[in-house]
Amino acid sequence: MPTRDAAPLGAPCWIELFTNDAAAAHAFYGDLFGWKIEVAEDFGGYGTFHLDGVPVAGCMGNSDPAHPADFWTVYLRVEDAAATLDAAKAAGGGEILAPMPIGDLGHMALTADPSGAATGLWQAGSFGGIGVLNEDGAPAWFELHTMGYDAVLPFYRDVFGWDIHTVSDAPEFRYSTLGKDEAGLAGVMDDAVHAPEGSPSFWATYIQVADADATAAKAAELGGTVEMPPEDTPYGRLAVLSDTTGSRIHILQPNA
Repeated sequence: MPTRDAAPLGAPCWIELFTNDAAAAHAFYGDLFGWKIEVAEDFGGYGTFHLDGVPVAGCMGNSDPAHPADFWTVYLRVEDAAATLDAAKAAGGGEILAPMPIGDLGHMALTADPSGAATGLWQAGSFGGIGVLNEDGAPAWFELHTMGYDAVLPFYRDVFGWDIHTVSDAPEFRYSTLGKDEAGLAGVMDDAVHAPEGSPSFWATYIQVADADATAAKAAELGGTVEMPPEDTPYGRLAVLSDTTGSRIHILQPNA
């Protein structure tokens, strides 16, 4: 299984689940994707999911009743979390969480882009983030679903240095990528075309699976929900699932 030390600057480098029931999440994703959890009591019980011993995702228990939502966050690799957060605010973004050190692992922060999507910032220390991509059970694609497409493209270009390429600019499907064609590292979809007015903007992560239909069925057996049944697309057989507390995760079965 090929591994990597760190993502390129500006690219997705880590995914993290914020959940009201960490124990249930550990069991659900362990059974669904074969992930093993390692909990660090030194960091407030923070859990790291591993695939065959390689880190692929994080899990933090939510004990704040003022923020009851369960959700996944995508982190982008940055050189300086504090400077990037300042740049994000100057470019029309907002501050969700000020930069903070995580031991010697690195520094984290959270910004809201101009459409309101929460985006994590990770300044790597000893920990680079996701160690494997595009293998069954590992992240395979990262996608921003935004209600403010025209505003967020210059935001990610200017703040994170994205090299943005237009895939489609048709009224019914507007989509751009960080990097071109096979070198793409993330996508941006104009959700305002399809989603009801007032819908939130959010980052989605696709986990690669060998069989999307079997994985969706297993998610339901484990107490999750199949929000969008598997369907064939030019990019693979895709489905949208949610876990036992409602956190949404996408799956992708590559085309042959």
